[in-house]
Amino acid sequence: MPARKNRSNLLKSLIFIVIFLISMTSSQLTASAHPLSASYTTVTFDKDKTDFSFSLDVISIIESMDNVDMNGNGILEENEIESNKHRLEEWIEDSVILEMNDQQQAPELQDLFLDKKGDKEVLTWNFTYPAFEPGQTIAINDGLYSQATSSPYVNLITAHNGNQTSETVMQGKDRTWTMLLTEDQQEQQLSSSTNSSSSGNSGSSSDWFSFFKLGMNHILTGYDHLLFLFALLLRKQTLKQYAAIITAFTLAHSITLTLAVLGWISLPSRVVESVIALSICYVALENIFRKEIRLRALITFLFGLIHGIGFADILQEMNLPKAHLAVDLVSFNVGIEFIQLCIVIVLLPVLIFLQKRNFYKPVIAYGSWLITALGAFWLVERLFF
Repeated sequence: MPARKNRSNLLKSLIFIVIFLISMTSSQLTASAHPLSASYTTVTFDKDKTDFSFSLDVISIIESMDNVDMNGNGILEENEIESNKHRLEEWIEDSVILEMNDQQQAPELQDLFLDKKGDKEVLTWNFTYPAFEPGQTIAINDGLYSQATSSPYVNLITAHNGNQTSETVMQGKDRTWTMLLTEDQQEQQLSSSTNSSSSGNSGSSSDWFSFFKLGMNHILTGYDHLLFLFALLLRKQTLKQYAAIITAFTLAHSITLTLAVLGWISLPSRVVESVIALSICYVALENIFRKEIRLRALITFLFGLIHGIGFADILQEMNLPKAHLAVDLVSFNVGIEFIQLCIVIVLLPVLIFLQKRNFYKPVIAYGSWLITALGAFWLVERLFF
């Protein structure tokens, strides 16, 4: 009878672990541990015209538009762009709309070409619009993926007006950004980033809350970072050890996130993502084979340095103005830490409860083997594909 009860408890624990892992990797296992789809919009207001540049990663385009990848090789080639130029132009014209005083403006496509954002290949649309006058309200409405109820898509916007710059991140269900050009053409007012009830800020500005939400979204869709954190916590440890691990991870990735965004350090994304996958495998195998966990805080710190560079990729690609860099960076990092802390607060009591049960050792072994398998899958994918 006790043996049957232990088997039942073990089964329940394994189900808990499997559900947790599946929730982190849902539908992304065969694609990427970073499913966040990002576009980059730069709008420049000149006296005689308005330049509007929109870039979207190639993978998102292939997944969204049927038959654009005509040979099915997963790459967008020049001849495919030329053959689908009209479709691609209409798609973005209908999805990303520039308005003046609530009136949609007609763009003129100047160029359509492949470009790079960091190590990511993007397709860039260059449009021109008529010049805007002082006192007019300009709005950008992004309806890309508007039918998706929980799309991880974000649009990172930078606007230039004279010597002033504003940036924001449009994400979630409501994606509208508005700006009021002042009479002297030397200032601009940021009125809204993601909904119609946001307050305004005069002059050159940054929507710090949008970067806070971006940080939350980035960690929630960074399944490899979450899996690494789960592997670190799975093995039974003291509260002091847990605190040291969480602190080490926070400090490490905060350091390299900052240095990477400032441009002081740089590594190829293939190397960074591969080492992140390797870190998952290492910690999971340590859970299985080490009788006693030692130096985990130090190991966490070293691997956390690489994870921080991985966190930085989306901010690096946005080329944030130096005047707002500190606010945007801190807001983004606080968003990451907030979600990380919430996960620890929810997960740790459950793990501590299970650790008091006799069946927890097999749970560690089976759970760690599963984590190792997922980490190994990403490692092979990132090294060879």
